[in-house]
Amino acid sequence: MSITEFRPPRIAMAFVLVAIGFHWVVPEWGRFHTHPWFGISLGIIGFAVMMWGWRLFKKHDVAICPSSVTASLITHSIYQVSRNPMYLGLTLMLLGLALYMGTLPFYFAAIAYFAVINWGFCPYEEAKLASTFGQEYLNYKGRVRRWL
Repeated sequence: MSITEFRPPRIAMAFVLVAIGFHWVVPEWGRFHTHPWFGISLGIIGFAVMMWGWRLFKKHDVAICPSSVTASLITHSIYQVSRNPMYLGLTLMLLGLALYMGTLPFYFAAIAYFAVINWGFCPYEEAKLASTFGQEYLNYKGRVRRWL
């Protein structure tokens, strides 16, 4: 079983649940300097970015599941800024939660999610899109960064 068979929002939720568990079980990790308003703002921005990408997928009838067949390549709107706005949005939401809570488990959750997506999902999806769309995708990949 490959990591790409799991859905990224569920992976994010699993990391958050583990972080909550460690946050309660290991209180000596304590709080760092928290930034609640910055964390909330970053979380809201992340949610908006994620939903923007999701809405475009729905509008163009593109499957959201990473292992599904991709029928069209979206290269406009938010996809001119990031090739992975839904992943970027979830990562920003996790980072916002970490800044809000201010404890190590939540920072580890954000870092772990980023690592799984960046080194697990993104290479898989990029290879799939390159084989499906060929030069069109490679040109897009050359113009737009993976994250920002």
